[in-house]
Amino acid sequence: MGGIGKTALTVHVAHLLHADYPDGQLYADLRGFGPGGRRSPRDLLVRFLADLGVHEASLPADTDDCATLFRTVLAHRRMLLVLDNARDAAQVLPLLPGSGGCAVVVTSRHTLTDLPAALPLPLAPLTPADQELLLAALCGTERVLDEPEAAAEIMARCGGLPLALSVVGGRLASRPAWPLSLLAGRLSSGAGRLPELTVGSLDVEATIGMSYVAMRDSDLPHERAVARAFRLLGVWPEHEVTPYAAAALLALPVRDTARLLDLLTDVHLVQSPAPEQYGMHDLLGEYAAERVRAEEPARDREDAELRLLTWYVAAVENASRTTVGETQPPPPLAERPAEPVPPFADAHDALAWYVRELPAIQHAITRAGALGRSDIAWRLAVGLFGYGDTYWWTGIWDTALRSALDIAVAHGDTTGQAWLYRRIAVAHGMAYRNDECLQNLGTALELFEQAGDIGAQASILGNMSAVHIQAKRAEPGIAYALRSQQLYAQVDLPGSEILVLGRIADALQLAGDYAGAVEHHRRRLPLLRALGRPTALATLLTNYGAALRHLGERAAAFAALDEALAIRRQLGDYGGEADCLAVTARAHHHFGEWQAARDCWQACLDLARFHLLPQRVQECTAGLAALEEARAGTDGPGPAP
Repeated sequence: MGGIGKTALTVHVAHLLHADYPDGQLYADLRGFGPGGRRSPRDLLVRFLADLGVHEASLPADTDDCATLFRTVLAHRRMLLVLDNARDAAQVLPLLPGSGGCAVVVTSRHTLTDLPAALPLPLAPLTPADQELLLAALCGTERVLDEPEAAAEIMARCGGLPLALSVVGGRLASRPAWPLSLLAGRLSSGAGRLPELTVGSLDVEATIGMSYVAMRDSDLPHERAVARAFRLLGVWPEHEVTPYAAAALLALPVRDTARLLDLLTDVHLVQSPAPEQYGMHDLLGEYAAERVRAEEPARDREDAELRLLTWYVAAVENASRTTVGETQPPPPLAERPAEPVPPFADAHDALAWYVRELPAIQHAITRAGALGRSDIAWRLAVGLFGYGDTYWWTGIWDTALRSALDIAVAHGDTTGQAWLYRRIAVAHGMAYRNDECLQNLGTALELFEQAGDIGAQASILGNMSAVHIQAKRAEPGIAYALRSQQLYAQVDLPGSEILVLGRIADALQLAGDYAGAVEHHRRRLPLLRALGRPTALATLLTNYGAALRHLGERAAAFAALDEALAIRRQLGDYGGEADCLAVTARAHHHFGEWQAARDCWQACLDLARFHLLPQRVQECTAGLAALEEARAGTDGPGPAP
């Protein structure tokens, strides 16, 4: 990457190694990137041989013969060669000495993988500590110590790039009256950082852009294709992409896209921090965004972004289908991506994808609204159901749904509003905000009644049943479950039986009919196992274990609860883990196992406090108090709270 400090480091190392190479050093800028055009190997050989005392008139005309003579002259010398700013291995190979006592240091913006016997040393941005040392050395330690927040902002905006820090340090050094906050504010303004990162002959934009310009203006088609890919990635510079997502953006097959991303990595215009993950240093991202605005028509930019947003809609649909397997998914978007979405091995794989892609999906919702595509925005938010089903306690899904609802209302999108109110209700229900849940379910039910969607109405009535059960209201819970069952009978929706059995089982359990609840849970259990839905399975096992303990079936109850707890922990579902720990604590209390009950309540309380679950904190506190009261009053089993 340009500006990362390759030349400065190499010159520093050459000075340190001066004594190790007593016959001297040879240095040349190969001009592989930048103005003036690259230098030919023969021109460099002529210069080196002249430096070594060989007259130009005696040099052979052929480059290979010159290279042979160069190796012969160096054969009995111990010298260090510094070949700076090489374009490719072909430019370097003729300049390499033979097998004598010489060493060579080569710098390049490209990864010269075809350079034989080379030991690559990739350079990374400076660490925060090193950035602070460099900035203090350039503009003064006292100024950095006096304004630590402004210094931190300057370093953040420079992205650890030594050249950028040298520029800002130089500007501050030449302006001793400037507070650091003044330059920090300029770097943080909406006008962009690159225009501010120049002083004298140092220009960050020109330096980091050399690789791109060289490929854009190349005579080689594949280099121009790499430049185009970099430019179009400027549509989406803030987020990492996979070959699948980038293929949608570039309108290319996945295999061709993966090759372009690898080539961009080789020339250090993108980074690959993990397999199949590609992102940009933020200064390069800003530069790519400038280039795409300057060099691509507005329509082409919008088309590229819409291709990517459409791909994300299909991807979240697939992830939601894999994790929760909705009985009634939203109607598909009219446009479908030309390239495939990522294949998920199972629900765990899909959940990991959700977590990794969450910032990009949130940004995609915002961008869809800006482009006037409410139909994309609400589908993205609704498609996060698979994420919210496990990670509801983070509050991130709520925020995404609210953002999408604002967009749908602004565009008069009643279909989107219906689906969003429906999912907002689910998010409230997961967080035990029962009144808010019922209110949003009522709004969604009205909208789906107006649309004549029987399946959606059946599902919402089932959700109303679940909320009443959660609020400990057995009678309306059963009533809504039966109404839901009646409507489901009018439509053919796969998976509806699982939902109905679950609602009825939970209602019976609340009403005290534990035998009936266990019967319905047992009928449902193999159906969920076959579907591979870990979150739903863990919920079922938790309720099943709670019903079994009321029937006195201790071994079966704890077997179900242990399995549920293991699933929650494997998923990293802390809210669900807290639910399961609370039910397990009650089971231990029921069977008189005081210490085990206390351990479960305490573990649940620790989770609830750490993840800010106030209702669960109150429940744990009450459970611990009831446990102490029971222990004080009897040595045998007692009723659990």
